[in-house]
Amino acid sequence: MLSYITRRAPPTLRPVISSFLPHPKISVRMCSAIPQQVAAASRESSAAYRTLALSPGEDSPYIRQKYRPFILDNEAPEDWINNLELNSAVDMAEVNLRATNERLKVLVLYGSLRRRSYSRLVALEASRILFRLGCDVRVFDPEGLPVKNESDVSHPKVQELRELSQWSDGHVWVSPEQHGNLTAVFKNQIDWIPLSTGSVRPTQGRTLAIAQVCGGSQSFNAVNSLRLLGRWMRMFTIPNQSSIPKAYTQFPDEGQPGDQRLMPSGNRDRLVDCMEEFVKYTILMRPHIGLFGDRFSEREEKKAKEAKMNATASK
Repeated sequence: MLSYITRRAPPTLRPVISSFLPHPKISVRMCSAIPQQVAAASRESSAAYRTLALSPGEDSPYIRQKYRPFILDNEAPEDWINNLELNSAVDMAEVNLRATNERLKVLVLYGSLRRRSYSRLVALEASRILFRLGCDVRVFDPEGLPVKNESDVSHPKVQELRELSQWSDGHVWVSPEQHGNLTAVFKNQIDWIPLSTGSVRPTQGRTLAIAQVCGGSQSFNAVNSLRLLGRWMRMFTIPNQSSIPKAYTQFPDEGQPGDQRLMPSGNRDRLVDCMEEFVKYTILMRPHIGLFGDRFSEREEKKAKEAKMNATASK
């Protein structure tokens, strides 16, 4: 069966298919429709620019209004994101969507409360790319989130953030770099997400893409800190990352047409690379979140607790 599927699938997808099959716990259902659902990788250019985005009719009006500020009023076919050639990622996302009937769920966090926040603008551009690739993207607004403390655990914004993280399959983090590191606004959001709440782990096993915006020359201090945070949150951070220097020069001046859209540049291309890579990794890893969280030490701890409870009950 493997040879048949891989023979019919595009070359770019063959390693992906192979990665699903060897493990006995992994169903081949995701791969079974590939011969019928995926065209050749050398498809005509006109088909290369298709979108898997949720239409207004498919989407929840409440979710769209609250969590999708990136959606444009006039989604024009000529928009630069709609014209990106993303064949392999779209192919993978389409096969995954048809096989599972579930979109990738992505939580996007940014680290500034400024009215014209460049980390927010970059986060919205990243969200538009992910949305075109068929993801269910939700952007959390940090406005009103209290500073981390022990008495505000039940605060609505805290609960909202935690529920979004638990809901997600992966995160995208975008922070400004300030004084050589990420901002307090961003770190505060991560501090409110616990490693575990009982048996629930809101971040463990999820994929993570990271980006930063710089007020001056290019730096990597913030993304390095984000990568470190991701590891401590037991997330799988993708190898690629985006750092945008002099972010104020990467957008048209405020008040000009398109003043919230990234201008063409290698920095914009790198952001696309990161989102494309993030989607591919998330598709590969989402089926195995439970498997990655299955640890010997925790199994032993569970056995010890059960033995203790049984011993107490038998007295």
